[in-house]
Amino acid sequence: MSAAARDIAELARLGSSTVYEARGRRGLVEQRFQRLLPGSRVAGPARTVLCAQNDNRGVHELVSRLQPGEIAVLTMPEPEPVALIGDLLVTQLRERGAAGVLVDGAVRDLDELVGMGVPIWARWVHARGAAKDRRGTVDAPVRVGGATIRTGDVVVLDGDCVVVVEAEEVAAAVPLAQARERKEEASRRTYLTGAISYDLYGFRAQDQGEE
Repeated sequence: MSAAARDIAELARLGSSTVYEARGRRGLVEQRFQRLLPGSRVAGPARTVLCAQNDNRGVHELVSRLQPGEIAVLTMPEPEPVALIGDLLVTQLRERGAAGVLVDGAVRDLDELVGMGVPIWARWVHARGAAKDRRGTVDAPVRVGGATIRTGDVVVLDGDCVVVVEAEEVAAAVPLAQARERKEEASRRTYLTGAISYDLYGFRAQDQGEE
């Protein structure tokens, strides 16, 4: 496994909230997505597409360019509950080695998608289908929940949220997140002895001083 692959795997293990907090609360995608596969957590380099509005022709082109281990990030100019993917496109993504899929739009064929085992986060589940008339732009920088995601940036997805780490900052993000994890583990051990954060943070003394 390459150093870059190890870094990505470690970010997935550490999780979105730890990565977000460790980097000074940066990179959060401020949009709630449905995690279709319970318990799934992944990280990987993004492969983006800005589809034409309510049209998924661009997703078909993205599939042709996707590399193993990448996260397919599917967007439109204005998010709407229009299904950009269903089981046939996800079958192709799975066979090409997609680590996961982030859809700032809708998916359909929910039961089939869950059974396929590909980690997918979607804004909606809806049967309304997309057209296939306009090309869209693969590898365009896209905006999702106020965050910019470029092809090659690492996306971390789990049950908490979605976080993006710029490609050039991935190596630096790992030790920061590991340090955050160690700090939280130390706090957990302290709380298991019966101590409480109200006292350790000095809140009790502050509150009593205001009385």
